[in-house]
Amino acid sequence: MIVLDLSRLLSRSGSLTPSGIDRVELAYARHLMSGAAPHCFAARDALGGIGLLPVGAVEEFIAGLAALWRDGAGPREQRRLASLARRLRWAALFGERALHGAMRGSEGTPVYLLVSHQNLDRARPIARLKAATGARFLCLIHDLIPLDFPDLTRPGQALRHERRVATVAALADGGIANSAATRDALRRRLGQRKMPIAVAPLGVDLPGVASSHADGPYFVCIGTIEARKNHFLLFDVWERLTAGLGERPPCLKLIGRRGFGGDRIADRLKSLRGPVTEHADLPDAEMARLLQGSRALLLPSLAEGFGLPVVEALALGVPVLCSDLPALQESGGGVPDYLDPTDSAAWHRAVLDYAEDSPRRQAQLARLAGWRPPCWAEHFAIVERLIAELG
Repeated sequence: MIVLDLSRLLSRSGSLTPSGIDRVELAYARHLMSGAAPHCFAARDALGGIGLLPVGAVEEFIAGLAALWRDGAGPREQRRLASLARRLRWAALFGERALHGAMRGSEGTPVYLLVSHQNLDRARPIARLKAATGARFLCLIHDLIPLDFPDLTRPGQALRHERRVATVAALADGGIANSAATRDALRRRLGQRKMPIAVAPLGVDLPGVASSHADGPYFVCIGTIEARKNHFLLFDVWERLTAGLGERPPCLKLIGRRGFGGDRIADRLKSLRGPVTEHADLPDAEMARLLQGSRALLLPSLAEGFGLPVVEALALGVPVLCSDLPALQESGGGVPDYLDPTDSAAWHRAVLDYAEDSPRRQAQLARLAGWRPPCWAEHFAIVERLIAELG
């Protein structure tokens, strides 16, 4: 039996748009619900335990959340989802004994599966679950950024990530990494601790839509608006474009909510109102529409574990200009133009080229014709092989 922890999604029931980690946990839930493998769902309760969730309410919640994030929803539907999340959290509070019984009564070795970082820094409930049920513990690690680049994350995140890695080192029977770069970073942190770690690239599930018909060329940057995503470089580029092209620079659409350091970014945005616009809380259908109509995706990140926007853009046939990071090179292969995330002059030249049907842009479109996006079916096949190995 596979026991998927849904604590992350329950905590995000009030969010109008998903993060990359949210997308992963949602994809796992839908995969289990659509398959024949024995499974159940669990979540952390308010007292720190891990309790069983009722299947019917989980299926209703997952279907509603998927629809909300794909197409948007009104206040009534949002309240319904919030009510469902509260009901499930209450069920978890009284469901620890039921979960232990279900896992002990399953055929074969049960597997407790955690695919977000939610509560991974709190090891005792996982240890108690393993001791009570004989379960294997399998977790998905998305990145080691708080440890490798603590200055790019919120205060306290490095310490919390240290605790997450300590939980993995002490309790995990296997790991899933979204890229070889993440796997290698995790192995360096685990030291002498040996465990199987499978590299399983994330799938793409954006809806196909008609492209945008906005006036004039525009570019898109997708991701939380925070220091790690290096939006300041793009602001430098657009200041140069505005000075050089006057009132006719291409537009830049920032798709994402403000995160750590967002206040400083807001100050820079004030001087760029017009060509640079923010688009927070867009459902996936609208995000895909804007992305598909753009000249290119821009991703000048300073650190990434996978780079989901890269594969989302390429899957929609949109060129990509991104940082020359190992994780992004894994995701994009030989298709994108990779640039130094500190070289604003190089990004300025690239944006000018991609604003037109230049030979440089046409060359990437030709490379893109032979690119095949990663899919969730391949991801889950890798994970299922690892689970079989653990069992």
